[in-house]
This record gives sequence, structure tokens and C-alpha cells, in this order.
Amino acid sequence: MAEIVYLLFPIVYAALNAASFALYGLDKYKARKEIWRISEKTLLTISLFGPIGAWLGMMQFRHKTQKPLFRYSVPAFIGIHLLLVLWINL
Repeated sequence: MAEIVYLLFPIVYAALNAASFALYGLDKYKARKEIWRISEKTLLTISLFGPIGAWLGMMQFRHKTQKPLFRYSVPAFIGIHLLLVLWINL
């Protein structure tokens, strides 16, 4: 059972980060076209589960970088993930 978790976890984590990156790009595209947008609540939720993709999406697409909520919470989520990884590996 543990082998399956160790195999699937990196795949799921990479998928969550890829989805986070894609949502930031999609929201930036929608912002430029002035059409229906992805809510900030949704972006923050996906950022909680895929913070590296969210941060890369913010930097790549220059999206939500001026909003303090995003500017500080996404790096905090990355820090939380790093602490969890360190805690699990001790």
C-alpha cells in the first residue's frame, strides 16, 4: 500500500500544480478578453493544493501579482508545503 502512495503522490502533486498554473493562465486570458472570470476564491483554493504551479503562473502570466492576498498567501502556501515535506521525511 505504501508503495502505491509513494508512486501516485508525485503524479497527483504534479497534476495539481499543472492545473493551478493553467487556471492562472486561463484567468489572465479571460481578463484580457473581458469575459467570465475564475473567482479569486477558486484561484486561492487551487493555490493551496498546487502552490508551485500557482506561483509560476503568477510570474509567467503576470497575474494577481499586485493583489496583497495573492502576493503573500501563495508563497506562504509554498512554505507550508515545504514544511510538510520536511516533517514527513523526518
